[in-house]
Amino acid sequence: MGKYFGTDGFRGEANVTLTADHAFKIGKFLGYYYSRNNNKCRVVIGKDTRRSSYMFEYAIAAGITSTGADAYLLHVTSTPSISYLVRTEQFDVGVMISASHNVYSDNGIKLINGNGEKLEESVTDMIEDYLDNKIPEVPYATKTNIGRTVDYFAGRNRYLGYLISIPMNSFKDKKVALDLANGSAFQIAQGVFNALGAETYVINNNPNGSNINDNAGSTHIEGLKRYVIENKMDVGFAFDGDADRCMAVDEMGNVVDGDKILYICGKDMKENGKLKKDTVVTTVMSNLGLYKAFDNIGIKYEKTAVGDKYVQACIKENDYSFGGEQSGHIIFAKYANTGDGVLTALKLMDVMISKKTTLGELAKDVILYPQVLKNVKVNDKNKCMNDEEIIQKGKEIEKELGDNGRLLLRASGTENVVRIMIEADDKKICDNYIKQIEDVIIKRGYAS
Repeated sequence: MGKYFGTDGFRGEANVTLTADHAFKIGKFLGYYYSRNNNKCRVVIGKDTRRSSYMFEYAIAAGITSTGADAYLLHVTSTPSISYLVRTEQFDVGVMISASHNVYSDNGIKLINGNGEKLEESVTDMIEDYLDNKIPEVPYATKTNIGRTVDYFAGRNRYLGYLISIPMNSFKDKKVALDLANGSAFQIAQGVFNALGAETYVINNNPNGSNINDNAGSTHIEGLKRYVIENKMDVGFAFDGDADRCMAVDEMGNVVDGDKILYICGKDMKENGKLKKDTVVTTVMSNLGLYKAFDNIGIKYEKTAVGDKYVQACIKENDYSFGGEQSGHIIFAKYANTGDGVLTALKLMDVMISKKTTLGELAKDVILYPQVLKNVKVNDKNKCMNDEEIIQKGKEIEKELGDNGRLLLRASGTENVVRIMIEADDKKICDNYIKQIEDVIIKRGYAS
């Protein structure tokens, strides 16, 4: 990870960590870099519903056009729609303005290459050098060479049409609840489900610039659980701020997280001969219960670092077809090169309808181990992660857990936070070991 760009782009508090000046310079560098060799660069830009997204959208577009490139504005849309359009409409690069599941006061800039994947680190490293004035200033375009902006509403409609074409079944007579997180999905998800015949009900679909993810969406799923139970829904789906992840709720109000989604869809793909090499790509955060369930049905698995870009890299490198994260970033390689929350919901619906059963029945074979995650704010995550006393305490805990659990200690890729995850067959054991690690972090003076 670089100085500015982490596992999911350049993210921080708007106009504090990430400023309009940053956005302008990023746009300027992209326009220059992809216009080399006299190419006419085309950049597609989307944003979520945060108030600051409007500022960043026009700052980036100004930077792009100032160097002679053209900026195509989708306005409010999802990250996966940008990924889809970059690779299908021959754009040079895509930009998504979003801080995903973070609070509204944060924002981020995600960059997507021509294949619809996260931009290569070799390019983001150059952008970081440009932001820090380590490389020469790039030239402005003049006269008729100055670029232009284009309102590109047709692009979002193409993406919607693509989503509608994917399911093999009609959703007629299914009562579906959607939690849109007051985010990017509010102009996408309901229309897709309606077009497929579902009786669709939505919550958290009135964004005002500051209510994105506010007790809503995939990271605050309690409201959707209540809604599904009280209104006797067949199923519910919750998305995050930029709609690249999905969490589900079954007919009884039970949460079906990314691990269970990986099991349900992985099993269905294997049964239908569509799971390449009978392997699902997971991350180190996936639950032991998922692996035991995979073992029982003969599915192999890979484990990557946390981050959907690492999942995608593993899928691509090994010619796998499917993978994802516990958090709900799920990648169906046949259809997309990034996580897509709405696509994930559609695929789950397809399995339910094809098998003529409920989501709860499909998920019942995955018995998840208690897993406790604690985010500890620290003053220096890198020093904390390399502290010998903390490392030693981790080794002691791993030895004590043995084969009946595990510890995962890692630095956040987007925040100055250390994440402690303990998994064991008893929650009290998890809580005890979490406290032990946290106590050492506090004792060593890293907690902030």
